[in-house]
Amino acid sequence: MRSGRQDPRRLRGKRRNFVNVPWENISENYLDQTLIWQLAYRYLRGKRQGNAVPILSRISMVAIAVSSAAMIIIFSVFNGIETIVKNNYKAFYPDLSITVARGKFFGMDAATLASVRQVSGVQHVSTVIEDNVIADNNGQQKVVTLKGIDKSYFDVNNIRDSITGDDSVSDGHPYTAIGGRQIFNELGADIENVFSYIELVYPNPTAVNPEADPLSAYQTLRLHPAGTFRIQDEFDDKYILAPLSLTQELFHAKGQYSSIQISTEPGSTEKVKATIQQMLGKGWVVATRYEQNKTLYMVMSGEKWAVYAILLLVLLIATFNMVGALSMLVLEKRKDIAILRAMGATAGTLMKIFLLEGMLWSVVGGVCGLALGIGVCMLQQHFGFVKISSGFLMDAYPVKIEAADIVLVMCTILAVGLAVSWYPATRATRAVDPALKSA
Repeated sequence: MRSGRQDPRRLRGKRRNFVNVPWENISENYLDQTLIWQLAYRYLRGKRQGNAVPILSRISMVAIAVSSAAMIIIFSVFNGIETIVKNNYKAFYPDLSITVARGKFFGMDAATLASVRQVSGVQHVSTVIEDNVIADNNGQQKVVTLKGIDKSYFDVNNIRDSITGDDSVSDGHPYTAIGGRQIFNELGADIENVFSYIELVYPNPTAVNPEADPLSAYQTLRLHPAGTFRIQDEFDDKYILAPLSLTQELFHAKGQYSSIQISTEPGSTEKVKATIQQMLGKGWVVATRYEQNKTLYMVMSGEKWAVYAILLLVLLIATFNMVGALSMLVLEKRKDIAILRAMGATAGTLMKIFLLEGMLWSVVGGVCGLALGIGVCMLQQHFGFVKISSGFLMDAYPVKIEAADIVLVMCTILAVGLAVSWYPATRATRAVDPALKSA
């Protein structure tokens, strides 16, 4: 019988490299793929009459949806908290910090400091000195870290927006200080009272005979609490900021620093670090914000991946139901499998049908779960339904949705779906109805 299909070799105007492609193979592959998709979609819809397989498949999809929604919600919460913490750390940890490999204080000549300022990518440079002191106010005492800062400090570190009161602490004048809210509350310092002062006590390294003259063993600095900052407990209970020259005088370290802090242009931190490190040599340590807080960043990253591992285990447990549902589907469709085998379907085709079926269940559940999780996160962003206990800087849990997390969750769902579908799909290649087989 003459076929109505035209031979592509007789078609005019076609590309030459298409001539040698076997037309029959193209048709068979096309029909094969179409059959696989049609059968998988039909099994996904399920029969209208009541049976267990559609119910179990819906349960599997719901379990996957709940797991994927939980993943994206928890990841977004971690992202939000991580962003807040990193932004808070910008108040006291600059883009780059220069310190000496050994020693507490160091000196840097004006020429070297000017060279650092002229490095391409450097925006602002601030000189800082800090050490522990005793803060005293009318008998209330507390050990704090006194940080002497210059006029460029607020340009390098993101702290200005967190200050309440006067932030005009400058080099040498006036005799004012800015401290963490918890410190001033414990000391009873009042920023509204112009007659309120705190006394900072530091050991006097020049004292010759402190036993004979105890008063000479310490040196003091009297400052007015002009403002407070509130960032997080770690900083609010630790730091007091004061003018650089006064702090150097208190520490007997005139012209010396404990660090040189630098703000860089976006994306140029590593390049600036390498340039400055080469300029200064091995006796100096140039550290990025990540390197200054390596433990913190490692802990935050480790916590996120630990939660991911736990949720992945939950997802695997939830998808065990899909193995049973697909296995029951294979048993239910034994006659269909036998007919397909009789029509010439290969074992690979049968396996692809049930692998695709498991993937479709996973995709439907995963997409629904992602939509649910993203919706919950967006509602939390706009309305803040889930509140944080009092004492934190925010009223509600912060959330931040990242595209990388969405891709990770979807890839995880697909990988798990492929893994749990493999065994039922291999069974489909051996599942033939006995009556049809004997026939």
